[in-house]
Amino acid sequence: MLRYLTSGESHGEALIGIVEGMPAGVPVTRPMIDEQLARRWLGFGRGGRAKFETDQVHIYSGIRFSKTMGGPIAMRLDNAAYRKDKSGWPDVMAIDGDGDGVEKITLPRPGHADLTGAQKYGLDDIRPVIDRSSARETAMRVACCSLARVFLRELGIQVGSHVTRIGEVGYDSPTEYAHHLKGIESAGAESINPDADASEVRMLDGDLTRECIEHIKAVKKGGDSLGGVYEVIVTGVPVGLGSFVQWDRKLDARLGRAILSIQAQKGVEIGDGIAAASERGSRVHDPISAGDRREFPRTRNRAGGIEGGMSNGMPIIVRGFMKPIPTLIKPLGTADMATGEQQPTRYERSDVTSVPAASTVAEAVVAMEIANAVLEKFGGDSLDEIRARIGR
Repeated sequence: MLRYLTSGESHGEALIGIVEGMPAGVPVTRPMIDEQLARRWLGFGRGGRAKFETDQVHIYSGIRFSKTMGGPIAMRLDNAAYRKDKSGWPDVMAIDGDGDGVEKITLPRPGHADLTGAQKYGLDDIRPVIDRSSARETAMRVACCSLARVFLRELGIQVGSHVTRIGEVGYDSPTEYAHHLKGIESAGAESINPDADASEVRMLDGDLTRECIEHIKAVKKGGDSLGGVYEVIVTGVPVGLGSFVQWDRKLDARLGRAILSIQAQKGVEIGDGIAAASERGSRVHDPISAGDRREFPRTRNRAGGIEGGMSNGMPIIVRGFMKPIPTLIKPLGTADMATGEQQPTRYERSDVTSVPAASTVAEAVVAMEIANAVLEKFGGDSLDEIRARIGR
């Protein structure tokens, strides 16, 4: 099975990633990965780091002559913040030494991992927690999971996304943006990405894009932050990925875990799951059409392409719900870990909102889960072998 590990800190020298289990023969080039890394920086309302951080992957192993070899793939992403002249980060995040003279950060930020992480690991300085729990880690996740995206694309499976809400501005129901997704099943999910990426907030509606930008500006002026909602769509999915026989093999459960593993994500929805909870069954469940003995299409897709923990052949629809970023320009109250005294929180550079970026990270982690489910069902050590088994 595919698995990946990331290592590194936000202000350390670099992020490191290893992907294991990628079949041989998958065509991969560095620009393919760099393209997805660039998409991660999209979005109005990003903070100062977006102005100088340009991610370009360094690949060390597992790929030869632009194709995977079947072995582990090792990658590195340098942190520009570490390399900037007079940044001080080489001393603050030094591998060697005893830290003498380096300021200890003892004001945890509400809503972050700071305090709980320091308590868990017995730290008297929250800097190690800040740097490892940072969303900067998702850059390497995108790099690792982009390999899965390329693998899926070779099998006719595509992943796309768009933002449906930022703060108070957005769609109230999927029916309001259904016209933007017309024909996506035949065109492929990636067909919506150019239009979404062209919007500064990755929305498919120009009027809502402009409203969101004004909303973000107003909230920034007040020293606050915003969360939002995005939708990930997967097309070309064969029937039967996942399983109903054990809890940890259910595809929707695995996708839910993937979304919630992204920093600041607090909710996930498969299909119309949240709205369905307040409706009658006759309006929620998707009628089955007549078909041959292999294909029985649904007349609608409120289940989001998953029934009983398995893909049913319809596009998979997953929505993620992101909380407002907890690092605020206008500080909340906290307590100093060293003295116990009440104080305003320390401000770390941050975004007003990063929902657009989160949607591209969500694409990546969803791609990895779908790729794993494909390998689980069809098996195979090379792309050609898997193609033959899946019939594509």
